[in-house]
Amino acid sequence: MPRRRSDSPSSSTAPRNRTPQPVRVRRRSFGDFVKAFLAFVALLVLLVGVPLALAMTAGWPFPDTFEPMEWLKQDISVSTFLSILTFIVWLAWAQFTACVLVEMKAALSGVGVPGRVPGAGPSQLLARQLVAALLLVGATAASFTPSLAQLGQTYDDNQRPTVAAAQQTPGLFAQQQEQAAGTAAAVAEQASHTEAAPAAKKQGDTKFYRIQPPEGRHHDSLWEIAERHLGDGRRYKEIFELNKDRVQPDGSRLNEASLIRPGWIMEMPGDARGGDLVEMPDDAPEVSPEVRQQISDYAKTGDGASGGGDHAQGSGSGGGTAQVNVPEQRPAPAGGTGHADLRRPAPEQVATPAQDSSSFGLPEALLAAPLLAAGLLGALGHRRRQALWQSAFGGIGGRRGMEPPTPTGDALDVQDALLVGADPEGVRLLDRSLRGLAASLAAESRPLPTVYAAWLSNGDLHLQLAQPSGKPPAPWQLGQDQTFWMLARADAGSYEDVDTAAPYPGLVSLGTMDDSRLLLNLESVPGIVSLSGREEDRAAVFASVAAELATNGWSDRMTITLVGFGEDLTALAPSRLRHLDGIEALIETMEAETRQRRGALGAAGHDSVLTGRTGPAQHTRWAPHLVLLAAEPSPDDAMTLAELAADASRLGIGYLVGTGSGDLPGAAWEMEITGAGKLLAPLLGLELDAQLLPAAQQRAVVELFTESDPERSPDGPGTTPPFLVDISEQGRPAVYARLVGAYEIIGLETPDGERSALLHEALALLLLHREGVHPRVLSSALWPRGVTDDVREALIGRLRDWLGTDPDGSPRLRTDDTGRLTLAKSVVSDLDVLRSLYHEATQGKGVDSRAVRGRLLTDALVLVRGPLLADRPEGRYRWLTHEIVDAQLPLLVADTGLALAEFHLEKGRAEKAIEALNAALRTAPSDERLWNELLRATHALDDPARLTALASDLVARGGARGLPPRTEALLDELLPTWRDAVAAAG
Repeated sequence: MPRRRSDSPSSSTAPRNRTPQPVRVRRRSFGDFVKAFLAFVALLVLLVGVPLALAMTAGWPFPDTFEPMEWLKQDISVSTFLSILTFIVWLAWAQFTACVLVEMKAALSGVGVPGRVPGAGPSQLLARQLVAALLLVGATAASFTPSLAQLGQTYDDNQRPTVAAAQQTPGLFAQQQEQAAGTAAAVAEQASHTEAAPAAKKQGDTKFYRIQPPEGRHHDSLWEIAERHLGDGRRYKEIFELNKDRVQPDGSRLNEASLIRPGWIMEMPGDARGGDLVEMPDDAPEVSPEVRQQISDYAKTGDGASGGGDHAQGSGSGGGTAQVNVPEQRPAPAGGTGHADLRRPAPEQVATPAQDSSSFGLPEALLAAPLLAAGLLGALGHRRRQALWQSAFGGIGGRRGMEPPTPTGDALDVQDALLVGADPEGVRLLDRSLRGLAASLAAESRPLPTVYAAWLSNGDLHLQLAQPSGKPPAPWQLGQDQTFWMLARADAGSYEDVDTAAPYPGLVSLGTMDDSRLLLNLESVPGIVSLSGREEDRAAVFASVAAELATNGWSDRMTITLVGFGEDLTALAPSRLRHLDGIEALIETMEAETRQRRGALGAAGHDSVLTGRTGPAQHTRWAPHLVLLAAEPSPDDAMTLAELAADASRLGIGYLVGTGSGDLPGAAWEMEITGAGKLLAPLLGLELDAQLLPAAQQRAVVELFTESDPERSPDGPGTTPPFLVDISEQGRPAVYARLVGAYEIIGLETPDGERSALLHEALALLLLHREGVHPRVLSSALWPRGVTDDVREALIGRLRDWLGTDPDGSPRLRTDDTGRLTLAKSVVSDLDVLRSLYHEATQGKGVDSRAVRGRLLTDALVLVRGPLLADRPEGRYRWLTHEIVDAQLPLLVADTGLALAEFHLEKGRAEKAIEALNAALRTAPSDERLWNELLRATHALDDPARLTALASDLVARGGARGLPPRTEALLDELLPTWRDAVAAAG
């Protein structure tokens, strides 16, 4: 969709005047030289004068002899006290000297942030200010000593690989497309201006900025430069584009927005303002001749001097660089250009579904998280089915109930939000696309490329690779550059389920930017991902990440370790999630696992988990292990984690660590969550609407899962249906719908026109949810791709008119106190009657009357005409995939058949029992209990040939899996010779 443009003229998104304006640079004043001289004198006194004075007056701090026991026996005198005080002064001098050395090294190297000297906060600050003042007048030195800067960088890399990797990791999304319409407009204006009058631009119209050494702060960054001189840090991309790949005075080039060096020249946009900007060329006498010549030479490299190379140039520079960009959405090239159509249409050319404008009080966080909602909804359905099956097959006594608890309050709102927000089709396409890609690469004997992130944009899938990996297998295409592989949504539909391991199970949603959703591959990050911000905001991000990783549909196996939060979240997926009490336990665990994975990779001959994940081995040890640490580690623990994470991406281990200060040692990628729900990483070019799971929604989600846990209560699911029907003659309904089998409605006229199918589907949804249906759940079920409020309200009005009113004048379609739609008791389905008959036979009047029980069970079984909504049209009723009624109905029919068979066998009527069991098997053909009871009823006929024929039928149905253990044991008891008899029968 087109990006919104602010109306404010001062907004950073507004077009800017790009006419160059001369700006005088601030000259080095006499005061600057005085400050530098005083700083030199102060450093000389503190570094040389202090130790000389101490040595002459108080002596060296070291004792003449080393005899600790003798020291302890001496009396404490004034001399002893002075010796201790002298030692402390010597120690303070040594600490300050170390601070000066650290700051001097960082200033001369021009790379990275100065290291921290333990316990030297004020001392290091003083040293930083003195060093900065001393180097202020000699800032040009950095540009004349490139070899020194490179040497310092290499030394730092060798000595501290983890921290160096963190400092030098290129910016995630560093070259992404413009985030604001104004920035794009400014670039477009500049391009059009250049095309219209290429010769009009002169050197004198251009402004330049020279990267400064640190001066009492961190090193210069493009973000800070843009913030000071352009008024908006997000405009750093304009500076980057103006200077990308141009030769700098030291011979190097700018190819990553996060890596700049003191002494480099930056051409600035025409509307730049403020000090430190240099006008060009001849009217800047305050600039030294050398610098003036450097700027003049640099200016000659601009204005397309490089030949207008492709924007993707340098995208693959250096292995392992993380240049993850927002996928560009550009129109395809015009015909006849000779270029393949490798890009999707622009966003404004893609039709997007209309959405409801009101949330009706449902949690917005889950409504805006379709992949997370789909995972939670699928896991919740699985948990509820598990409870049903365990209740049916786990106990000797048979059924203990089949009705899951009906959520209330926040849990009900969250369940509705999951139903509305879930995008199971998107999850299915993502899973099939990734597995299909892995299968295609394996067929070509090609390794999986390292993927840093995935973008879902208007249904298309863009994978951002760590480095170019050649041409992707069809139907994948190259995207906007060599580091993008793109799959169109239409092509993704061609993939079928394949038997291969999930290639990128560590992908997890972080949020959205415009119409694109970002999934970060946590296990591929070259180090730690840090998350700063307020504790409650960080907790919402951590909970969202943990919940999606635990329940997503594009993963197989994985381990997710939670530290400092989320002990209750383990209920979502006990097999995936585990909680550790503290950082010490985490470090001990991860040290052991890191050693084990390194050894396993070496033994298998793989260089990374990717080469072993989808190959012939496909060993379970290649499943990822993702660590989510919400508690801020101490500096020592942080360095230990950084050392472990230095090799983690190769081993399939990922770290997401929270920090309140925003400064985490060893962090490769740094992110911040704001109170407004924005996920920011300025140096990485990242600004997302964060995906969150706030505390209230987290508790409600956990409640849904714990209430559905089959192990939570020995009674299992409830035994009372949510809606009981008056089954007497007086309880005849006004509207009766047959859902079990072919769909049929009695008591209403069939609506005319094309809306009939929609009204029937809406009524079926309401009949299956007698507790009520939220209007947004109804609309999302009928229109999964979205619908406007007026269309939904029109449907509800037509449905209300169609159902009519009861004799007392009350409408049969009503709205309860919570705003949910409910049906009157006069509107009944055969499923309601079936549940009521079985309940009355087993827990009501049938308990005390055998005749009543037999009649009720017989009437119930007569209602069963086939599966639920057997004749539903293609493409409709997709919401049934979220329901558990497809598991409830077969179990209910099986229970009814078993109860009726038992009723007949009590009187020796084996044929009647067999008839009842066969009727139940038509709806529940895979229920082992029915087959076992059928064997017993057939055995009661005392007809070995008929029992053998039934055994042969069962063996044929079992196929290669064979008979279930209980059935096989039962046959051994009833017909010991069944194996020989079945073999003889062929």
